[in-house]
Amino acid sequence: MPGTLAVRQADIGSTLMDMWRTVLLFVPRAIAFVAILIVGWIVARFVLKIVDKALERVGFDRAVQRGGVGRAMERTRYDASDILAKLAYYAILLFTLQFAFGIWGPNAISDLIRGVVSWLPRAFVAIVIVVVAAAIASAVRDLITGALGGLTYGRLLANLASVFIIALGVIAALNQVGIATTVTTPVLIAVLATVAGILIVGVGGGLVRPMQQRWEGWLQRAANESQTIRERNQAYSAGRGDVERQMADRPTQVLPRAEEPARMPGGGGARHDQPGTGNR
Repeated sequence: MPGTLAVRQADIGSTLMDMWRTVLLFVPRAIAFVAILIVGWIVARFVLKIVDKALERVGFDRAVQRGGVGRAMERTRYDASDILAKLAYYAILLFTLQFAFGIWGPNAISDLIRGVVSWLPRAFVAIVIVVVAAAIASAVRDLITGALGGLTYGRLLANLASVFIIALGVIAALNQVGIATTVTTPVLIAVLATVAGILIVGVGGGLVRPMQQRWEGWLQRAANESQTIRERNQAYSAGRGDVERQMADRPTQVLPRAEEPARMPGGGGARHDQPGTGNR
């Protein structure tokens, strides 16, 4: 009995020591966990303001407004710089959480956060790609519209070029974030291969002469339409100038004022003889 009692007392003592050791190890880790979260939140808020101001200063919002993305952003209460700044903010917060949970050793939460943190920079780059593609598409559309604005198919060509550039930007952005790569990558390769094949065959093959004749016809048609539009504008300007000169040379006519009827003394108007009666 005395030996059994001593063994039990030793077991209780070791259990208490293990519990106390666990508490002593938990408290510093908990304090470090909270401190890391607070410092990370402060740094994230600072980065949020810095990124937002930097993007606004470099004209990122103006570039978005020039593209088609600006019209979609008008329906929300955020602009493009705010969204990118928020992405940077949440990326730092997630990195902070990953670092803080790493204090407790390997765990599933740290692995999940690590995957999300590694994906956020790709999302940031994808948004920039879409914005740049939209700005380039808008500039190309304006350029083609200004060059071929007088043609019947000028606006159609401008819209097709704009849509093509935006589609390339969206495909590149999806590839950047790793979404639907099995679909977008073959589409991008097929489009680029088609364009390259047309250029190679058309420029260096037997389609040179037919395409040359076709281009000559298109250019002649464009020149005729441009000449027609120019003549119409000149005729309209000449006719308007003639009308303005005629209006300026025409003398101003002063209409005579109508004479008021003579009034009889007493305030009465002119007396008219009744039918059937004569003056006496």
